[in-house]
Amino acid sequence: MSHDERRGERRQRQSSFRCGHCSLDVSTLAIGTAHRNHCPNCLWSRHLDNGPGDRAAHCGSLMEPIAITVRGDGEWVIVHRCGGCDLLHLNRTAGDDNPLILLRLAVKPLAQPPFPIERIGQL
Repeated sequence: MSHDERRGERRQRQSSFRCGHCSLDVSTLAIGTAHRNHCPNCLWSRHLDNGPGDRAAHCGSLMEPIAITVRGDGEWVIVHRCGGCDLLHLNRTAGDDNPLILLRLAVKPLAQPPFPIERIGQL
C-alpha cells in the first residue's frame, strides 16, 4: 500500500511518462509486465517504487541499467542501480524492450572483463 493510499488518497495511474535519460514518451502499458518502470528504448528507470507499482520511494533519482540476470524460469531481469542512493533494484523486462540494449547488457561482463584478457592464455 502506498503512502497516499494509507492517507486515504488514491492517485490516478498515469498512462505515460517521459524518460529522464533519453526523453522518450513512454506508455505505461507494456507486454509482459503490469508495472512499466523503465524506458523500452534506453532501459533507464527512475527510483519511484519500494515495491512493484507502489510509487512510495522518495528518492526519485535516475536508475542506470547495469546488468542482466536470468531467473530460474529463463525470464530476463534488468538490474538497475540508483544514481542517488545506490540501491540495486530488479525489474522485469517487457516485450517491447530494445533487444540490442538488452543484449549489450548481457554480454558486458565478457566485453569488459575485470582482468586483462591476456591472462587467460597464461592459465
